[in-house]
Amino acid sequence: MKIRRHDKIRELISKYEIETQEELAERLNMEGFNVTQATISRDIRELKLTKLPNGKGRQCYTLMKKEEDEMKDKFIRIFCDGYVSMDMAQNILVIKTVSGLAMAVAAALDGLHFPQVVGTIAGDDTIMCAVRSVEDTVSLMKEIQKFVNTRSLNGNE
Repeated sequence: MKIRRHDKIRELISKYEIETQEELAERLNMEGFNVTQATISRDIRELKLTKLPNGKGRQCYTLMKKEEDEMKDKFIRIFCDGYVSMDMAQNILVIKTVSGLAMAVAAALDGLHFPQVVGTIAGDDTIMCAVRSVEDTVSLMKEIQKFVNTRSLNGNE
């Protein structure tokens, strides 16, 4: 239900100039979503909505998706620029980096918000990444390998 509601919120703020939580709640209720102000407030926070001027002297809710996408691209670029190799030991992912770049690469990895990652510790050229399970470690390695391969295929190495 929450995913459907979030999708509807995205749709509504792209269609209408919604200024207040009350207005958003009213439109959601008209669409068949029975919501409270607390739910709306939580959804706004989770969706990272912000208000921007609409050019008519008012401020309306909008998604900051473009900024998030730009940050994700930066994190991937930083990760790929410092990445050398990776291997796993059970639920620990060990990532080797260019000397001196482990902290930057670990910060980029944290910034990508992989749900499998519990936390990272960086040295000079090695990152120890605690992952939730062995299965999650395998899936994380596949995700990382995808964007490393994509970046190298695009001539960005």
